Amino acid sequence: MTRNARFDILFEPVRIGPKTAPNRFFQVPHASGMTNANPHVRAAFRGMKAEGGWGVVSTGACSVHPTSDDSPFPFASLWDEADVRAHAVMTEAVHAHGALAAVELWHGGAAAVNRTTRHAPLSPSGVPWMATHVGFMTSARPRLMDRDDVRALIRWHAEAALRAERAGFDILYVYAGMGYLPYQFLLADYNRRSDAYGGSPANRVRLVAELIDAVREATHGRCAVALRISLQELRSRPSDTAPSEAHEVIALLKDAPDLFDVKMDYSATDCAPSRFAAEGSHEPVVDFVKTITDKPVVGVGRFTSPDTMVGMIRRGVLDLIGGARPSIADPFLPRKIDEGREDDIRECIGCNICISSWHDGVWVRCTQNPTAGEEWRRGWHPEIVRRDGAGSVLVVGGGPAGLEAALTLGRRGFRVTLAEARREFGGRLLWESRLPGLRQWFRVADYRLGQLRRMANVSLHAESPMGPGDVHDFGADHVVVATGARWTANLCGANEIPTMPIEAPRVHTPDDIAAGAALEGPVAVFDFDNYYMGSAIAEHLASQGLAVTYVTSAGAAQAWGIMTNEQPQVHQAFRRAGIASRTLQIVESFDGERLVLAHIFSGERQEIAARSLVIAGQREGGSPLFEALRASVPSVVLTGDANAPGAIAHAVWQAHRAARELGAAAEPVRRDAPFALRDIAPFGEAAQ
Repeated sequence: MTRNARFDILFEPVRIGPKTAPNRFFQVPHASGMTNANPHVRAAFRGMKAEGGWGVVSTGACSVHPTSDDSPFPFASLWDEADVRAHAVMTEAVHAHGALAAVELWHGGAAAVNRTTRHAPLSPSGVPWMATHVGFMTSARPRLMDRDDVRALIRWHAEAALRAERAGFDILYVYAGMGYLPYQFLLADYNRRSDAYGGSPANRVRLVAELIDAVREATHGRCAVALRISLQELRSRPSDTAPSEAHEVIALLKDAPDLFDVKMDYSATDCAPSRFAAEGSHEPVVDFVKTITDKPVVGVGRFTSPDTMVGMIRRGVLDLIGGARPSIADPFLPRKIDEGREDDIRECIGCNICISSWHDGVWVRCTQNPTAGEEWRRGWHPEIVRRDGAGSVLVVGGGPAGLEAALTLGRRGFRVTLAEARREFGGRLLWESRLPGLRQWFRVADYRLGQLRRMANVSLHAESPMGPGDVHDFGADHVVVATGARWTANLCGANEIPTMPIEAPRVHTPDDIAAGAALEGPVAVFDFDNYYMGSAIAEHLASQGLAVTYVTSAGAAQAWGIMTNEQPQVHQAFRRAGIASRTLQIVESFDGERLVLAHIFSGERQEIAARSLVIAGQREGGSPLFEALRASVPSVVLTGDANAPGAIAHAVWQAHRAARELGAAAEPVRRDAPFALRDIAPFGEAAQ
C-alpha cells in the first residue's frame, strides 16, 4: 500500500538548528521508568520507536547534578562517564534507524527533594512544593539559591551538555516546565527574588535564556538546543505588555532556542486521561506560540488521528507532532501512516496506565501494547511474532484477554477459533466503555477485531457458549480459557481486607449494573477497588437522575486515580454531577433503608439514607470450565482476569505472554545491569 497524499506533509523534513529531523513525528521526552540501571532495556524501548518511523526519539528527564535526585521515582542522570556510556547504547539504537536522539537536561529544584543524595533541595526563593501525593510528600524544605548556586546551575547544564554530546545526542533540552527548577524561576509563585533573576517577567526569564546559551556554547553549536516550557499558569496571568505572561515570556525567548516544546504545567492536564480530555486538548493554551516565534514548535495532545495531525500543522499550531502515549501504544504509528495502513494503528486509549508505571517506579506498561518494556528483556516486538505455530487452538472468551490471545496465536500461524458466549465481542469493555468518558477504551477490542477479521487462519464465533463437553467435541490441540472475572458483594473491614457478602435488599455489584438492573434512589456506591469503576458508576447513576453518595475507605475518591492523573478530575466531575462524597468510611450494615458507615480509623458511626447499595470492591477470577478441562485436556491455559483479576492492561499482558509461550519452550528473560564508573575508561577507550 502507498501513503495517502493528504498525509505527505507529515513526512517533510524539519530543520532544527544544526540538525534536520527526517519527518514531523517527534517522540517527546517522557518517563519510562527505565534509568541508567537498565541501559539495554531503555535502548530497545526507544530504538523500537525509531524503527517504527519516529523522526526524533527522546529519552526521559536526565539529572544534570546530584542536587536533582527524584527518588523514589525512577530518573536518569548525566553525572559521569558511566552515564555517558549508558546513554550511548540508546543513541546508537536510535541512530541505527535514521532518527535523531534528544535528551532532556533536568534539574528538579524544590520539586526534587534528594532522598538518596541528601543534598538540600534548591529553590529560587526557598519556596517549597507542598505536595499531597504520598510519593512526593516530604518534611525537607528547600534552601534559597544565592548567586553562586545560580552560576553552578548554569555550569552543571553546560557540563551535562558536553556529556550528552559525547553520548551521541543530537538535540539537548533545557527543561523549564512541570514545576522544575528553571520553571520555578519563571513563575512568580516560586520566584520572589529582588535581584536580576526576579521581579519582572524579563528578569524571571533571564536564567532560562542563560541556560540555553550555556548549553549551546558548551557544544559550540554542534547540537540543537530545545526549550521545553509549561505555559498553562503563565497564560492565565495578566501582563502589562502582552495578552498574558506566557505571550511575554515567549516573545522574550523567541530567538533563543532552536526548538520550542510547549506543554502544560500539571501532570493531570499535561497527560490528561481520555475520560476527561479529548485529543488535542492542549491547543487552547499553546496555540499562540507560532504567532510569536519563527522557530519550530512541537507539542502533544494524545494525537492518534493522522487527519488531526495534519490539521495541527496546516492551521499553524505546531510544526512537529509530539507523541508520548501514542508512541508507547504504537511505536510504528508513523510507518503505518507512511505505508497507507492507518487502519492498523494501535491507538492509545488514554487510560494512563503508562503514567502509573512511573508513579509505581517500574518500567512502562501499556494497555494497548503489551510488548512495551519487554523489547529487550523478553525480546518482544510489537509487530513481529515468530511464525512457529502448528495445529489448532480454541480460545474461549472474547474479552480483552481472549482477543489478544487469539491475535497473537493467529500471528504465530496457529489455526485459531475464538468462541464468545455473548452476541458481541469485547467482554468487560462492552459495558465499561459505555460509562461516562470511557468510550475510547473500546479501542482495545476494535483494534484486535479489525486485525482478526482479516486473518484467514482465524475464525470468530459469537453466541457460542462452550461447556466442557463442547470443548472436548471441538477437539482443538490447545485450549485457552479467558472467561473473565466477576464482581462480588463482599464488604471491606477496617483492616482493608474484604470480608463476606452482605445480605440485604437491593445490594448490587457492577455486574448487576451492566446487566441493566434498575436501582431505587437514593443510591450509595461503596468503592474499595479504588480504580475507575466505583467513581464511573457513581457518575453513570447520577446521569440517570438518581441521588448518589460515593463512599470510600480511602482518603479521596478513586484513590488509585492519583497514579493515572484521574483523581483531580474525578472530584471535579462529582461536583458537577452533585455527587456527595464520604471518604475514610466503610460500610458496616445496610437494611435497604439506612446505611451505617464507620470511620476506618476511629470507628465512629454515621447513618445515611439509601434505598440501593452498589459495591465496587473485590473481583474474583477462576473458571469452572478450566477446572473441568485441566485433568483431561493435555494443553489448556487459563489467562486474563479469569487467572488473576486486574486492570485491562494486566489481562492483555497475561494473554499475550500465554499466546507467545503456548506449545513452545519458555522464552528466556534477560536481566539488565548498569555500567559502573570503575569499569569505564575515558569514553571510547577500552577499560584496563
